[in-house]
Amino acid sequence: MTNKTHTVVLADIWPRPQARTNILVRNTTLVAGFALFTAICAQIRIPLGFTPVPITGQTFAVLVAGAALGKKLGALSQLTYWLAGLTGLPFYSNAASGWSVGTGATMGYMIGFILAAAVVGHLAELKHDRKFITSLPAMMLGSAIIYICGATWLAHSLNIAVATGDENAINLGVAPFLIGDLIKVLLAAASTSTIWQVIKN
Repeated sequence: MTNKTHTVVLADIWPRPQARTNILVRNTTLVAGFALFTAICAQIRIPLGFTPVPITGQTFAVLVAGAALGKKLGALSQLTYWLAGLTGLPFYSNAASGWSVGTGATMGYMIGFILAAAVVGHLAELKHDRKFITSLPAMMLGSAIIYICGATWLAHSLNIAVATGDENAINLGVAPFLIGDLIKVLLAAASTSTIWQVIKN
């Protein structure tokens, strides 16, 4: 029989306990902690008058959550973040919450957060987050997933084209955020790779 070894992500610095109950407590704490971290980063907000989508720190938190927790817990942390806001906790940007906000024009980004955290988490399980040169493409892919989901839903929500015409989802929900998100991608890649280097030393 072949022994399967567990691929370590940053969260595994906190050792996995043996008892199932303790594992559940550990995982729940990690998921809730990163959901709260995303909520805190969401309050870093720069509104733009011409689009309903503000610049926030959320995407940085999403990418770090995926890398730190791995595929399953990373995605679960972002699902928890979304559901917490839907139920009334002030987790969304500008301390907003509620069904109308969570399923409104920015819902695509919420879905993108979940998918991006899963993909970045999967790549982290393959050790892509341990060096900046491999962490950066992983974070860029995660950011691209958020954009694709966000722009697609934004076009549907506002009844506009995705990429054509004077007013389209790319112009409203992607283009204004490229520079800011590039900075967040660089910070996320640098953060995870730096932490791994510190651990190794």
